[in-house]
Order: sequence, then structure tokens, then C-alpha cells
Amino acid sequence: MNTKQRFLAFAAAAMLAACSPAQQSRVSSKGDVSPEPMMAAPPVAVNVPLDDSLHASALRELETDADAASPVLRSNAIEALQNQSPRDAVDPATRGLGDPDPTVRFAACMAVGNLHLTQTHDRLLQMRDTDPSAVVQVGIRFALHRIGDQRFSHDLEKFAKSDDPQVRGKTAFVLGRLGEPSAVDVLRPLRHDEESTIRLEAASSMWMLGNEQGLDDLIAWAVSKYPDDLMLATLDLAQPKDQRVIQHVRNNLVADYPEVNLVAARALGILGSDEGYAVATKFVRSKDPRQRYLAALALGAIGRSDAQTSLRTLMKDPSESVRLSAASAVLQIDAKNTIVPLASDH
Repeated sequence: MNTKQRFLAFAAAAMLAACSPAQQSRVSSKGDVSPEPMMAAPPVAVNVPLDDSLHASALRELETDADAASPVLRSNAIEALQNQSPRDAVDPATRGLGDPDPTVRFAACMAVGNLHLTQTHDRLLQMRDTDPSAVVQVGIRFALHRIGDQRFSHDLEKFAKSDDPQVRGKTAFVLGRLGEPSAVDVLRPLRHDEESTIRLEAASSMWMLGNEQGLDDLIAWAVSKYPDDLMLATLDLAQPKDQRVIQHVRNNLVADYPEVNLVAARALGILGSDEGYAVATKFVRSKDPRQRYLAALALGAIGRSDAQTSLRTLMKDPSESVRLSAASAVLQIDAKNTIVPLASDH
């Protein structure tokens, strides 16, 4: 998911205080957690040969989506290519810097920064002077910082105090991905932002930077009674791949909402567990396209080669977004199951 849902406004601390005693026993980052929920073990993984034709179809799907009419689809395709096939992301990301839609330009800035595309430096400087979108300006600072030009990085401190909540939210988002521990000082005030979405984003970024306060905040969000909170906090908990959070993620594999279950399955996959495999395959044929979309993302994160059959079905889905998520998952599975030969000593 690229865009954050808007949350009902309440502080994470107040939310934790409102939890039942049973819930409170689950939310310490340092102490014990509640007993593991009773779940059937996932089916034994079957080593299925990678399907080269499926890989080619997935790559074509993402390349097509990068030129789709929908700006959301274009930005998601750039992100997927960046994560799953970096070489193939270079051209769409570079072209995306000139996209008419600011959502796509922001995604392109994130991609060229993450891919360290130094050849875009002059273009980024030009955009810094001319792009009218404050959100894109945040992305430009991120990209310049990542490719080695840090002259404008302190501008992010100003953006973090913007009157526009979207700008503050995007600033919180990029600060966690700069890899600079000092960014925690900018993020701390955002933990108390009037917008709950921004509070959650700040917690996520602080945790990505290794900050324990961010972890505690996310754990509090992960026991919310609101499914959007549960989904975002559960996924964000797993991003640093710290095994201490696995039980908090696992608890939401049996939450009351299918979408939360699917996100928990994906987060467990990020943490290296296939416990959510049966949950993901269960929703491959759901009538709800959002559930099919999340099922594909979960299968990709889990990375089992025997998921190719399910993803082949989703690659033919009537929903463009589902096809995109399935294509991304195919490439992710291929990457996880491809053995890279060691360099020769000779």
C-alpha cells in the first residue's frame, strides 16, 4: 500500500490504556507476550521449478502498468519494479520524474533515490527550483540525499512543520528511509501530531531507524480495534525484520478482519515465516478484489515457489491492481528462489 488511510484521532497512549487487561499483556516490547494463538500449521512447502514464462509475463505487466492511465497504477508499478526488478525500474523511474501527476513524481523520486541513480542529479536540481508540489519537494530532498547531495536535507525539518498534513506525513515517511539516526529528533514531535495518520507514520519511521519508542508506539497501534490501524501497524512492525515483533504480528493473523489476517501473513513473510501461507491462498479466489490484492502481496512476501499456481490465476484477474500485485509477487518469489552463483576465485 502506498497511501495511508485516514485514522480516527486518538493518541497511541490513550489507545493502549483503553485496551482490556488481556490485550495489555500483549503489548510490551521487552516483556512476555500472551500465548500464541492456536493455528493449524501451514502446508508443507513444495519446491516447484520457477516458470520463466510467468516471470516474463509479470515483468510485462509491470512495464505496462508504468504507462497506465491511472496515476496510482503508474506510481505502484514504479515502486514494484524498484523493489523487485531494479534494472527494469531505471527507465520508468526516470521518466516518472516528468509525470504530470505529483503522486507519480513523488514515487519516481523515491525510486531514483533508493536506486542511487546519480544520472538524475541535474534533473532533480531543476525540479527543486520548478516543481510546484510541496510533496514532490519532500521526495526531491530524499532523492538528492540518497545519491550523495545532502545540501538540502535540512529542508526536511521545515517540511516536518508544514501546515499541510500531507506534507508532514510524507516527510515522516521519507525520514525513516534516509537511514540517518539523527532523523529521530525530527520525528519525535510528529509522534504528537494532531493527525493520527502522521503519528503512526512517525512511529513507523522511528522504528525503521531502530528507535525503541517507535517500536512501543507501533505495538500500541497493533492492538487497535480499527482494522486500518491494525493493517498499517502490523506491516510496519515487520519492516526492520526484527524477530522480537513476530508474536505481535502473529496475533493479527487471527484477528476479526480478513484484510488484517492477510497483512499479518505478509508481515510474517517479511520476517521469514510462511505461517500465513494458508491464509493467503484462501483468499486468492475471494469475490473482493482488495482481498485478492492483499493475498498476492502476502504470497510474494512469503516467497514460496509453490505459490506460482495461485499467482498465475491472479495474473489474469479483471482488476488491474490485483494483476499488478500478482506480477510484483511473481518477481519477488523468483528473486527469493534464485541461487546466485558465487564469484569465481580465478
